[in-house]
Amino acid sequence: MPTIGLTKRDVARELARRYSTMTHDELDVLESILVPMKFQKGEKILSEGETCTYIYWIVKGLVRQFYYKNGKELTEYMAVENHIIMCIQSLFKEEPTHLQIHALEPTIIYAMPRNLLEQVAMKSVNIQILYRKILEESLIQSQIHADMMRFETAQDRYMKLVKLHPQLVLRAPLVYIANYLQMTPETLSRVRNAMLMEEK
Repeated sequence: MPTIGLTKRDVARELARRYSTMTHDELDVLESILVPMKFQKGEKILSEGETCTYIYWIVKGLVRQFYYKNGKELTEYMAVENHIIMCIQSLFKEEPTHLQIHALEPTIIYAMPRNLLEQVAMKSVNIQILYRKILEESLIQSQIHADMMRFETAQDRYMKLVKLHPQLVLRAPLVYIANYLQMTPETLSRVRNAMLMEEK
């Protein structure tokens, strides 16, 4: 979706197209709760210790969700345009998160405040469907990643990422891709080189 001159209405339409059919009145309501946000490369979108109150829809850019464990950064999730990102536990329990979200590129987000989204979903079946589908998608993404880590080899993990999220592989720094796939940068380099050799 082109981002030049993008309006709230365009974003509401795109969300409706992806998740749920909506009437003009429902689009008006969805548009009214959208909060535009801009972040520079390296800027924090959400910090550890803050409470996540938004569901973030990425219109342009690349973001990374991560946490610290034993002094090391561990990448939980990365997302590009037309994807959702949130800290789901913090969002629903209304408690501080251990996760952080940073922009890896200049990023434009249209955020949906959870409290307002829930209010308007009470009055609109289609917005309710949109809300449910967003949550379903987030849970499925988490399950896919967990299953990749549990059951697949390093090469299979990387191949699945290439298939499911080709833009991530092209744009995210290799150190973060390796971290997300729970392998060392050296292992990732070997996997990539082996795949290149197979293609020749």
